[in-house]
Formats: sequence, structure tokens, C-alpha cells
Amino acid sequence: MSHFSAIKTQIKSADALLQALADLGFRTVEHHTTAQPLYGYQGDRRSQTAEVIVRRKHLGHLSNDLGFKRQADGTYQAIISDYDRGHDYGQDWLNQLTQRYGYHHLKAIAPAQGFAIEEEETLADGTIRLVVGRWQ
Repeated sequence: MSHFSAIKTQIKSADALLQALADLGFRTVEHHTTAQPLYGYQGDRRSQTAEVIVRRKHLGHLSNDLGFKRQADGTYQAIISDYDRGHDYGQDWLNQLTQRYGYHHLKAIAPAQGFAIEEEETLADGTIRLVVGRWQ
């Protein structure tokens, strides 16, 4: 039975998180208003719960559920098993998810704050460069 680790993130928007997960290939993601239990690789119900969940059947036959649990401060904490962190869902994956989250979050909040996306470019290293502007 794998141990689940809780990893702090700066992710606050469920919509931008769901879009970021879709960008990384997750087409089936659950989003609940009330946290639901996570399951281990043997189908065992774990004590950990989350509002945003990628079920293990969408990850691989030895994987556990991936979860994102809303915290009191409004951020989502990633809940990932040690097995999955050691394979496909470690720090590099979290960095990619965070980058895609930031992209979607900025695109969502910029217009509400009076900004327009003026330019968007993906650099050779995968970095996304956005130029925002505001007319005074």
C-alpha cells in the first residue's frame, strides 16, 4: 500500500486547474463541491479526500488516484502517492502543471482586471511568454 504525500501548491482556481490537467492529457477529471475519498492501486479506499480527482484507472494499472484538496486558505494541495511521485507524477510533472495553471489563470483574470492579451509566444524551451497591456 502506497503512502500518499500532501504537496503545497499556489493553485487556487479549480477552472484553471481543470484546464491545466486537460493540457497534460487528462480528459476525465472529477470535480466535486465536497471532498471525495481517494483510492489506492488495489481499489482500497484511503483516508485522504479531494475535490479534484484523477482516478487511477486513467493513470495506469499500478497507480493510485491523484487528488487536489482545497485548503482553508483557498489553495489546492496536491495529494500524490509516493509510488506515483517516483514514476510519472513527481516534481517535473508538478512544474508542468503549475505552468499550465498559471497560463490559464492569467488568461482568465486579465480581462476582468482591464488587461488584454496582446501577444503570446511559446519559446523553444517550452516557456510561454504572454504580453498583456491595458489602455488608459
